[in-house]
Amino acid sequence: MKIKLWTLILSTALIEILFLSPQASAQKPKEESVVKDGSVVSLEYTLSDEKGKPLESNKGKEPLKYIHGQKQIIPGLEKELSGMKVGGEKHVQVKPEEAYGVVNPKAFQEVPKEKIPPDGLKVGATLMAKSPQGQSQPVRVAEIKEKTVVLDLNHPLAGKTLTFDVKVLDIQSPQSTPPQPAPQAK
Repeated sequence: MKIKLWTLILSTALIEILFLSPQASAQKPKEESVVKDGSVVSLEYTLSDEKGKPLESNKGKEPLKYIHGQKQIIPGLEKELSGMKVGGEKHVQVKPEEAYGVVNPKAFQEVPKEKIPPDGLKVGATLMAKSPQGQSQPVRVAEIKEKTVVLDLNHPLAGKTLTFDVKVLDIQSPQSTPPQPAPQAK
């Protein structure tokens, strides 16, 4: 009987030590993820123009995913997202210089009127053009003259201050690259 009681007392003491001692119960604080270079970030956003008119949003849709620090999104927005945590929300205004740039006067090109489809012969019409590399890019009709049309090759949002309402949905740590096998001796 003394042995069973002693075992019970030892067991109880051991349980108290394991569960009640500050050293045993102290858990390492979980490092909270923040947006930093190399992080894979998932965002919900709404983009508005200078007057507050919504231009684009992914709310209720697939999140925008990008790798922070890889220049995959506009620089002004990327800079403002640095240091944010999951669940963080922010209202960000981005000046043209940190978005799609200022309007470049050299990005206007005059083309013969007959090269433009009839339904595109209106100031403000957006057409698709092929770059020398074969990529499609939108161009805007800036002016219609007697025999030519002036096309604006600037990004449609160039020269505009943009407003983003963003929410960080997820942050993944940078993926580590697997170790490379050592070269084999011959």
